[in-house]
Amino acid sequence: MQIGSSLSTGESGYLHSEKFDDDGRVKRTGTWKSASAHIITAVIGSGVLSLAWCFAQLGWIAGMITLVLFSVITMFNSILLTDCYRSPDPVIGTRNYTYMDAVKSNLGTLQYKLCGIAQYGVLTGITIGYTTTTAISMAAIKKSNCFHKHGHEADCHVHNNSFMVIFAIIQIILSQVPNFHKLSPLSVVAAIMSFTYSLIGIGLSIAKIVDEGIGKTSLTGKEFTGMEKMWKTFSALGDVAFAYSFCFVLIEIQDTLKSTTPENKQMKKATATGIMLSTMFYMLCGVLGYAAFGNDAPGNFLTGFGFYDPFWLIDVANICIVVHLLGAYQVLAQPLFGFVENWSKEKWPQNKLVTKEFSLWGLDISMLRFVWRTGYVIVVTIIAMLFPFFNEFVGLLGAGTFWPLSVYFPIEMYISQAKIRKYSFTWIWMQILSLACLIVSLVAAVGSTRGLITSVQSFKPFQSVS
Repeated sequence: MQIGSSLSTGESGYLHSEKFDDDGRVKRTGTWKSASAHIITAVIGSGVLSLAWCFAQLGWIAGMITLVLFSVITMFNSILLTDCYRSPDPVIGTRNYTYMDAVKSNLGTLQYKLCGIAQYGVLTGITIGYTTTTAISMAAIKKSNCFHKHGHEADCHVHNNSFMVIFAIIQIILSQVPNFHKLSPLSVVAAIMSFTYSLIGIGLSIAKIVDEGIGKTSLTGKEFTGMEKMWKTFSALGDVAFAYSFCFVLIEIQDTLKSTTPENKQMKKATATGIMLSTMFYMLCGVLGYAAFGNDAPGNFLTGFGFYDPFWLIDVANICIVVHLLGAYQVLAQPLFGFVENWSKEKWPQNKLVTKEFSLWGLDISMLRFVWRTGYVIVVTIIAMLFPFFNEFVGLLGAGTFWPLSVYFPIEMYISQAKIRKYSFTWIWMQILSLACLIVSLVAAVGSTRGLITSVQSFKPFQSVS
């Protein structure tokens, strides 16, 4: 059926034109390059900062093996997940706009609800972690200038809470961006920032090695008593898992791609590009950071002051971390923002406070969006002030994210969509992979929880100091 010259009915029954896709939504304009930028923004986050510390706990052999294994597993499961954007056919099926939609289409309502608890719980946790990390980086800039002015032995401790408030104010403004589709420029900037501070860390590590030689390292890492070594190893596994956490926003990123080329093909290319580049930087940061600091590598190698000079370069690196995490926070918070807002509009379709939008200085403002997103940022900031523990929190988030969202759901959705026969060879080895990853997640969670409990016992709320 033709309506005019450019408006017609698509296969799904929706009207589409040059401005709309086949599902009636505004035409998507993303490419595999913009998707790669989103992935790099989500993947190369605060996790890269702790990799030198992870190598110090694991040693050369286990450290390298762990990074490679997590990279391969993440790549494999991400590629499986790209085929679940449309159901039941990965090329011409119905679109799943979110990770949860994909789970519901392939695995049913119960798994959909469990996925929602896992996904949005983890996304909230990561935004808390990013608030803490950004405040530490802001404080590191002030400390760096203090050390430069008064010497390395000076008392340059800085309270973090004021920096968390500054970060929160900026996030309240940025969170008014309506949806994922408007975030591409922010993601590109954030991706550039992540590369920049990673390169600075790599460069400073090389300079330290040239100047002072390789630090005290070993094949098995820092020596502890048997029990303490186990806890540290478990916590390091959680940190590495966190460094590769992004599958829970993969479907949302894929939903930004234009459909001239099948979205799954574009997303596979974007995923391969993003993860390979991330792994390259992770390996360089972990290996060179460990070589530079040895077994005394700090938990955050750009804010733990293993480096003091050149102070201006330390400042640049930490400014890049701040800018990157400003964007990464939004990339990871948008799925949660969208879920609550869509649910509210379905629940109260006649309520003007929920549905009405108005224009202010050329921006589309929604009262629901303003109140809900502002409230979310405030609550997250308060929690970050209560629990500002970098390594332990990062490890716990990685452990909680990795198995359910990066392994279990992608494998189970692929098995369902591809109709893989139960107890077939493919089904069996996929279940073995899932079980192995579950065990890794559990031990990592135990190690990080133990470290978090130990830190909480000696910490006073709202007294975070760098």
